[in-house]
Amino acid sequence: MDVLTAMDLLKKKGFKYTDKRRDLLKLFSDEKRYLSAKEVQDALKENYPGLSFDTIYRNLSTFSELDILEETELEGEKKFRFTCPTKEHHHHLICLKCGKTKEINACPMENVTTDLSDFQVTGHKFEIYGVCQVCIN
Repeated sequence: MDVLTAMDLLKKKGFKYTDKRRDLLKLFSDEKRYLSAKEVQDALKENYPGLSFDTIYRNLSTFSELDILEETELEGEKKFRFTCPTKEHHHHLICLKCGKTKEINACPMENVTTDLSDFQVTGHKFEIYGVCQVCIN
């Protein structure tokens, strides 16, 4: 996902084009990592000093519902990042210090040996947490 594609999708879904939304999305484009609502607020406060946490969180939730952003929970806090451009099924390694991610092209569901015939699986998520080489050094 990129900023222009995301803004076009918002417009198609009936949302107004605003500089705040564009700048919020640009932040995710520039950072390329998971960000919390607080990190977003801190990054945008210079240009938008009155921007409330509630407004940021509402926009992040909307972007997530529209598949512009994907979300995860790290250390009890929701974090967001641009949805992966990769359409192939994959999972992620996530750095707990900087929030950067790396794709994993293997899926643990392939190794599930439990009989799932009495359960309809509609999705799954697999994430590995650790510290990237940049943060270790």
